[in-house]
Amino acid sequence: MQKFFSNRKLVIIVVCLIISLGLMTLSVTVRNRKGSPNLIQQFGNDITGFADRVVSVPMNGISGGFVAVKNLVNTYQENEKLKSKVEQLTQTQVKDQVLEKENSQLKRQLQIGNTLTSYDKINAAVITRTPSSWTSQIIINKGSAAGIKKNMPVIAGAGLIGSVVEVNKTNSKVVLISNTSENSNRFAVQLINSQNKTVNGIITSYDENANEVVMGNITAKMSIKKGDKVTTSGLGGVIPKGIYIGKVAKVAQDDYGLAKKVYVKPAADLHDIEAVSVAVRQ
Repeated sequence: MQKFFSNRKLVIIVVCLIISLGLMTLSVTVRNRKGSPNLIQQFGNDITGFADRVVSVPMNGISGGFVAVKNLVNTYQENEKLKSKVEQLTQTQVKDQVLEKENSQLKRQLQIGNTLTSYDKINAAVITRTPSSWTSQIIINKGSAAGIKKNMPVIAGAGLIGSVVEVNKTNSKVVLISNTSENSNRFAVQLINSQNKTVNGIITSYDENANEVVMGNITAKMSIKKGDKVTTSGLGGVIPKGIYIGKVAKVAQDDYGLAKKVYVKPAADLHDIEAVSVAVRQ
């Protein structure tokens, strides 16, 4: 009797397995033949989808909360850095104003007129820059009506970018220091080395591959190192003294081996110029 019931249980299990396999095969066949699953499968899919939504919604909320907190912390840190830079800029501006006022008072006291470093600025915007002359010239929206004259230096961002070569009533043409044509970028310049000695020279050419201007006509034997700052010297008669050009990138000998040739990395981005200032010597 016990053996009968044991065999009966085995038969029931086998029958259930056969029925289950049959139902699965039928379900797959019907699904393949129809565009939508059967009611049982739809019900199962709905239950599974609902469970997924119940789990995913709070998880997505938690994940989004972490991302929002992280972005908030990053924004706070960036704001703190910007505040620090703004404070430093404000301090620098105030210091410059104090020094400028002090300099004017000393000039009046010593009965000294305008010096080589005295100049005003005329702000302008770039209105034309063609691809064919991208590295040689730009057109700005200020001309003789605004007080601009030929040979005035032009500044963009942190440094000198060129000089005015043609002046019209309402616009002017500016030749960039990256212009490689003859005599297009001749600027009297100077640098102060690490021993606080002044070295004079002239911007003679532009190395397009390295994006560096070349300072030549240097006969002084003074030490020149990478990182020394180069500015205009004011000795040309038109361009004011002290306009920043860039830093020394490397030092080499000229083609004859008689003088030094200094490669200077411009402080201004010559490929991205939108607004400029024209320096008007007082």
